[in-house]
Amino acid sequence: MGAAWDRLSPRQKSWTMAGTIALISLASGYGLSQLGEGQGGAGDAGGGATECEEVLYWYDPMVPGQHFDEPGKSPFMDMQLVPKCAGEEATAGVRIDPGLVQNFGIRTTEAEYGVLEPEVTVTGVLSYNERDVAIVQPRAGGYVQRTYGRAPDDVVGRGAPLADILVPEWGGAQQEYLAVLNSGDEELAQAMRERMRLLGMPPGLISSVGRSGHPQSTITVTAPIGGAITSLGVRTGMTVMAGQTLAEITGFSPIWLEAAVPETQAANVRVGQPVSATLTAFPEERFSGPIVAILPSAEDASRTITVRAQLPNASGRLKPGMFAQVSLTPDTRRALLVPSEAVIRTGRRTIVMVKQDEGGFMPAEVRIGREAGGRTEVLAGLSAGEQVVTSGQFLLDSEASLTGLDVRPKDQADDASTGGEDEPATFGATGTIQSIANGSVTLRHGPVPRLDWPAMTMTFRTKSAAQMRGLETGDRVRFTFTQQEAGPQIETIRRAGE
Repeated sequence: MGAAWDRLSPRQKSWTMAGTIALISLASGYGLSQLGEGQGGAGDAGGGATECEEVLYWYDPMVPGQHFDEPGKSPFMDMQLVPKCAGEEATAGVRIDPGLVQNFGIRTTEAEYGVLEPEVTVTGVLSYNERDVAIVQPRAGGYVQRTYGRAPDDVVGRGAPLADILVPEWGGAQQEYLAVLNSGDEELAQAMRERMRLLGMPPGLISSVGRSGHPQSTITVTAPIGGAITSLGVRTGMTVMAGQTLAEITGFSPIWLEAAVPETQAANVRVGQPVSATLTAFPEERFSGPIVAILPSAEDASRTITVRAQLPNASGRLKPGMFAQVSLTPDTRRALLVPSEAVIRTGRRTIVMVKQDEGGFMPAEVRIGREAGGRTEVLAGLSAGEQVVTSGQFLLDSEASLTGLDVRPKDQADDASTGGEDEPATFGATGTIQSIANGSVTLRHGPVPRLDWPAMTMTFRTKSAAQMRGLETGDRVRFTFTQQEAGPQIETIRRAGE
């Protein structure tokens, strides 16, 4: 063989390899179709023998959309048609020889309740606490005599002097006040004190003038709070008017931390939730504080929302503008969890492959929530205890699509968002209505693997007559039920395909 191969030209070798690959691909597709035929007579030479109680139609697994009324050989492939059994649309699933499950690398894990603790790490920047802002304005117009050498971004404490202002009109009013005091007319003195207050003199200055007996026309403007001078508009020698802004002081204890959170995580943050931050300036320390605000608009370019937290800063070590790595820990809650690798996203919906029995697998649609630590929260479509495929599920999903199998709807399993252990489990099946009575319905249904029930005909209690409204004997239906002390009870029921 080796010598013959060496004698072939490069073009002949290419055509030979292409033909070999085509044969292997054809054989693989045919093998998968044989694995997916199920128990309904895949190896029956006649194609008509089946264990089905009722056959809906026959089909070719390679062309599942084409249905045939009688058994026989497929017009598309060299194989027998496969029967579609009544009551098995939602539960038949994909069947694989148990001996091949290990060869295909198919592994399963049980869906179980647990606590999901997702942690979102984002970037943030420290900024001034703009809820702690003071505007410094004089109460009267005058001339600036001194500014104490202040400059923008200087850090000052509460009561620190900012400027001395000479107010000429105060001198005359104070002289009149002293004259009235000397006359002993208390009523007139009270009127003069009220006049000086209207001129903008603080009560402390009025009292000081009365005690000392000397006019004080110069007032020292001080910082009402401690913080940084973020704006300074006063210089020595300038003239100022009453109400003119001389300075703006902004506090930074506590300091703000503003983090950019992706809008996909917006539902996982709330006001009051704690955050922790690591700063580049202090890599060995972690700083913690609560979220005080979630800003109402998102950034168009980055598609993020701004979350504002508040960190203690009594020592003043934290400076506005410092960069931080912020960890957000959303509220933890008990949830139904599966490994993230078990989840298949098709674009239109999200499914998992559920193990039914030995060698049987069923695609089930699920609604998922948060994801963290390699686990995903299932909100609907799956029940605790069900086995989901974590390896080899894409092979099974492809086979399910190839054979045209239905996907189990989300309402045919426990609602994981409310599925506490104290609530009864919900089971699903497909069947045909045999009769409807007052308070009950008799159904010929397919197997229920989770209860080890075979296909059978049995009576179910109904919650109300409204459940059966619009349904008639002979209708094909999908239904869910719970096991009660008085017997199984219908929870939901509707025509198949609706």
